[in-house]
Amino acid sequence: MSGSTPAPLRAARGLTHAVSRAAALMAYLAGWNYIACAALITFDVVGRSFFGVSSTATVEVSSYMLACGIAWSLAHTLARRAHIRVDVLVNRLPLRLRAWLHLFSLALLAGFASFVAWAGWQVLEESMLFDAHDNSALRIPLDIPQGLWAFGLLAFLVMAFVLLLESALAMAFGRAGEVDRLLGARSIEDETQEALEAVAMAREEARA
Repeated sequence: MSGSTPAPLRAARGLTHAVSRAAALMAYLAGWNYIACAALITFDVVGRSFFGVSSTATVEVSSYMLACGIAWSLAHTLARRAHIRVDVLVNRLPLRLRAWLHLFSLALLAGFASFVAWAGWQVLEESMLFDAHDNSALRIPLDIPQGLWAFGLLAFLVMAFVLLLESALAMAFGRAGEVDRLLGARSIEDETQEALEAVAMAREEARA
């Protein structure tokens, strides 16, 4: 029951939920970004092969789109526990030890995300300082794609820290099971439920 949940933990859950929803929207946009990237590459290949025309900047633009798409999907991937996990041993450990290991691994990931986000913003600041442009025919200011890319890295960092906050509070209140459900590797039941939800969503869209 929600009434039995300590207020700090409820607040942390609400924060995690809000950030997760924002991360899901970013991942949705990243998916459409990949579709647009595929369309751009297809257009360029067909144009060069049959009409002798080219955008002359497909490599640069598609590289920016791929980098931004990856960065913008990192937070959602973390929230959905979809990163590759090696869980042969950890799932056989006692619940409390398993929860502590999940928390430790998330802390390491948050540290890594901090470094990556800091490095990304350093690259962006340098490009802004020197008003850097790429060397394609479009002469795109580098702070535009790099800014989008760095924002995705920052979102990944925020997602890692809100998960870390919620998990640390759950452990402080003796709720190791919640930490295991929040951070543990996805089970077959989780994958099955996601597939069923996707099928139901597709049916609703087909009816509409």
